[in-house]
Amino acid sequence: MAMLQAKHPGESEYLQAVQEVLESIEEIYNQHPEFEKAKIVERMVEPDRIFTFRVTWVDDRGEVQSNLGYRVQFNSAIGPYKGGLRFHRAVTPSMLKFLGFEQTFKNALTTLPMGGAKGGSDFDPVGKSDAEIMRFCQAFMLELWRCIGPDQDIPAGDVGVGGREIGFLNGMYQKLAREYHTGVLTGKGATWGGSILRPEATGFGALYFTQHLLHKAGKDIKDKKVVISGFGNVAWGAVKKAMQLGAKVVAISGPDGVCVVPDGMTAEMNDYMLDMRASNRNMVEDMAVKFPGKAQFIAGKKAWSVPCDIALPCAFQNELSEDDAKELKANGCWCCCEVSNMGCQPGAIHFFQNNGILFAPGKAVNAGGVATSGLEMTQNAAHLSWTAQEVDDRLHQIMQSIHEQCVKFGTRADGSVDYVKGANIAGFMKVATAMLEQGII
Repeated sequence: MAMLQAKHPGESEYLQAVQEVLESIEEIYNQHPEFEKAKIVERMVEPDRIFTFRVTWVDDRGEVQSNLGYRVQFNSAIGPYKGGLRFHRAVTPSMLKFLGFEQTFKNALTTLPMGGAKGGSDFDPVGKSDAEIMRFCQAFMLELWRCIGPDQDIPAGDVGVGGREIGFLNGMYQKLAREYHTGVLTGKGATWGGSILRPEATGFGALYFTQHLLHKAGKDIKDKKVVISGFGNVAWGAVKKAMQLGAKVVAISGPDGVCVVPDGMTAEMNDYMLDMRASNRNMVEDMAVKFPGKAQFIAGKKAWSVPCDIALPCAFQNELSEDDAKELKANGCWCCCEVSNMGCQPGAIHFFQNNGILFAPGKAVNAGGVATSGLEMTQNAAHLSWTAQEVDDRLHQIMQSIHEQCVKFGTRADGSVDYVKGANIAGFMKVATAMLEQGII
């Protein structure tokens, strides 16, 4: 860590992600001298390569705008690079390196042959028109297209990049490549190579994992009060599946505050989350305006301020602090599963673990999204489309397998499970073994 901090000063998210993994794997790593001899850790924590490029586009007023674009190809030991694109004003190389590093282990946990990558831009989609987003996506792909391919690097969506953006990106890729590669991007529309259930998959998979975690602890999600941060695709899918499993979603939050729904969200409210995301307003208050009397907006507050049983961070990294964790416990929360990548700060994780609150990390909980992207790649390669039931069955199986791996490597002497340690060791062992067997490259 001292070496990395000296080499990459100020890259806090990246260094945080690496430290969490190294702390988890230290004991098992030291049992394998062959890993040390091949310098597996030193090689694993640095990306294979990073592409940085300028993205120039024209807004609706005819003014020229310029942003920075990135693609971090982190590790391809077990398969082609795979990971999302994030469009957000806070995007930095440190953020994308952390996400690519996490993605490497998350993809390994799915058991599918996918390496780790991440990319994106500091472009802010909030307040932009569809035409501006299209022009930006086309300019972004103009710089990226030679670096990706169906057996090389397969981007997907992430924060700020949904089905609309994937469509614009894919259209430009096809025009530039002059070959129809259905598998070069995932998260596509259902009429042109996308997989059924992909938009819901991250949220669905997270709830399947949460359900396994609760059953392992002798509990059930039915009738439990759930609070969720965010209202994008991930949160939308999580709300939908939580309701299907019998839980009561009593709050969702956004950058402007929290929307409290005392009687629980309805299917109509869940559907409206998609309109909120598509509006580019990024305001959760819209839910209270749309459903007066059913939803109450409280400005400046987080979802964690609402009494609950289960907390699901679904928005952004480090969104849940130690103080938030303490507030959750005071409000009756006894379970927190990260659905966003590294959604909890280290202090919050330690507080949960030291106070008997069930906790599982994003690389395990939210792996259903990239797993279903992998299933989309499989369908594209075979030129076929599976039914919703077939995709859902495979997603169920993958999330159960991830939970089993976490239990295998994370069970403590008292029978409880350290899901952070279990997920990190399971992912690390697969990637490390593949790197060792392929030689020093």
